[in-house]
Amino acid sequence: MNNNALNKMKKLLAGVTAAMFMLTAAACGNNDSSNSGNNAGGSASSSAAGGDSTASGEDDSLQKVLDSGKFVLGLDASFKPMGYTDENDEIVGFDIDCAEEVCKRMGVTLETKGINWDTKEDTLDAGTIDCIWNGMSIDEKREERMNLSEPYMENSMVFVVPADSTAAAMADLADKTVAVQNGSTAQTLLEESEIGDSCKISPLATNVEALQQMDLGLVDAVYLDSVVAEYEIAEAGKDWKIFTDGSESEKYAIGFRKGDQALRDKVQEILSEMKADGTLAKISEKWFGKDVTIVK
Repeated sequence: MNNNALNKMKKLLAGVTAAMFMLTAAACGNNDSSNSGNNAGGSASSSAAGGDSTASGEDDSLQKVLDSGKFVLGLDASFKPMGYTDENDEIVGFDIDCAEEVCKRMGVTLETKGINWDTKEDTLDAGTIDCIWNGMSIDEKREERMNLSEPYMENSMVFVVPADSTAAAMADLADKTVAVQNGSTAQTLLEESEIGDSCKISPLATNVEALQQMDLGLVDAVYLDSVVAEYEIAEAGKDWKIFTDGSESEKYAIGFRKGDQALRDKVQEILSEMKADGTLAKISEKWFGKDVTIVK
């Protein structure tokens, strides 16, 4: 075989070898792609399974509290006598005593956390607290945002004025400045009342601040929960007048996250037990001198 023929033969063999290598690589690539696809499918299935568990709506709210060993209660820590900070810098009150007993029977520790009342629903949804338990009135918006307990106490919204005020009825507050707690049902009720457009409404962070401003002469009246006004007059000897013209009756409930039905039901169950065995009445008598609870 001459050199030309030999060179041609070498080129032919090289071409065949290259073609075979490319076919082999392609086959391997197809196998790898198939395996990769199966792995991706397996990962996707696993992920979906995990998602289905969450999306299934399985309620572990009670178990989470039991596992953590604590129940976190959110409140405006200045709302006497429901839940407030005392002179020893401890959070006390009617709601706190009730929650302590509920936690004792549940086998967990109560933890209290001060929150901004105006953004309480957002704080609850964020998961930093387990409930809002602080003399919270029931209204339509709160029923939409939260999973509320059954009512445990009745309340009414009333006007409070200084003892020397000439105001004796809601109509007398036209053109006057009336303070309310920002984000409260009192604020909503006042805005929608007969004098809502004729008085100047002053939303403040807490009822304490509103009452302090009234004492300083910065506002003419405060519209707030009767339990707060009556407690301050009885316990602190405040020289105020209460008039119920324009008052609105309400009921208090505990607020839980929408999906936390198991936790809500357990707390409700224990409150009913406390009502039946007289514990709730004893706590109420300590703070109000009588049983004001309406738990069934």
